[in-house]
Amino acid sequence: MVRDENQQIIGVVETVTDLSEIFKARQKAEEAMIRLGEKHRLDNLIGKSHEMQKVFAAINAAAASDATILIMGESGTGKELVAGAIHQRSTRTTYPLIAVNCSALTESLLESELFGHVKGAFTGATQNRTGRFEEADGGTVFLDEIGEISPYIQVKLLRVLQEREIERVRDSKTRKVNIRIIAATNRDLYSRVQEGHFRDDLYYRLKVFPIVLPPLKIRKEDIPLLTRHFIDRQNRKTGKNIKGISQHAMRVFLDYSWPGNVRELENAVEHAFVLCNREQIEVSDLPLEIRQPGNECWPGAITGTAARKARIGKDLSKEELTELLELSDWNKAEVARRLGVSRTAVWKYMKKWEIPLQKSS
Repeated sequence: MVRDENQQIIGVVETVTDLSEIFKARQKAEEAMIRLGEKHRLDNLIGKSHEMQKVFAAINAAAASDATILIMGESGTGKELVAGAIHQRSTRTTYPLIAVNCSALTESLLESELFGHVKGAFTGATQNRTGRFEEADGGTVFLDEIGEISPYIQVKLLRVLQEREIERVRDSKTRKVNIRIIAATNRDLYSRVQEGHFRDDLYYRLKVFPIVLPPLKIRKEDIPLLTRHFIDRQNRKTGKNIKGISQHAMRVFLDYSWPGNVRELENAVEHAFVLCNREQIEVSDLPLEIRQPGNECWPGAITGTAARKARIGKDLSKEELTELLELSDWNKAEVARRLGVSRTAVWKYMKKWEIPLQKSS
């Protein structure tokens, strides 16, 4: 406001800021993030690494054909997700995608599950049953853990691949099936062929177009993207509003070898959500086997010097207590649990040795 010498208001000055450019810039940034997310994502598969970009290209190439696919990769790398992505992008997408875990059933049950049976085929077969191959007619059958099937099932599967026809158990009628087969394994099938456990003709029929999924330990640049994805998923699932993960916790993720691959990472984030009551996940929220690799055998495991020497009382030194605090991300309650004492005892020793209560930055 503008006043005269008698402090009477004689006018008003208003400052107007044009925010349209700010809004436009923000909108462009959001659109760029969306495009970036789309580039690094294919259905439920996420990855910006060179290895995963090659997998995305292979999926798109496989979807454009009707060839038999063999997906190879360690447990937890997402083989079923790859099969789903191929099916959804193929011309068979309006027909079923049926998954069968070949290691979960005995030989006789797997045969019935895949091929079906007629009434009276075996004890308990009170009626005719359509098998998975018939149910998937027009669509895709995903055979997970294909390396576990018996020689007998291998012979029957070879006929399906060669002739696209099946016979139900104890039935003489041949039935044509229009299906695509995608198989997956975490085993070295070629070694099983050389050892005589897997038919070489079936192996070559299955691997018309092989796709190899890389383990998480060789595509660690994807870990931040995957972690963000799993945090968002858990926020929706639990109703929490965790913003992200601390730099220290992310460093632990990046240093870990991930033998369980992406599935283990997802489980680690879910574990953290159980414990975390802050805006970001800290190291103390992570599973013990990730914070201290190789010490998952019992909850009180301690590494390094502390594992050899740590005892409350005369045997515990300032250096050993400091090491334990570092290993526990300065969580006094966890240090107390590992030493088998109360938090008060830990605080007393920290005060005695003038150890700061909080980790110095």
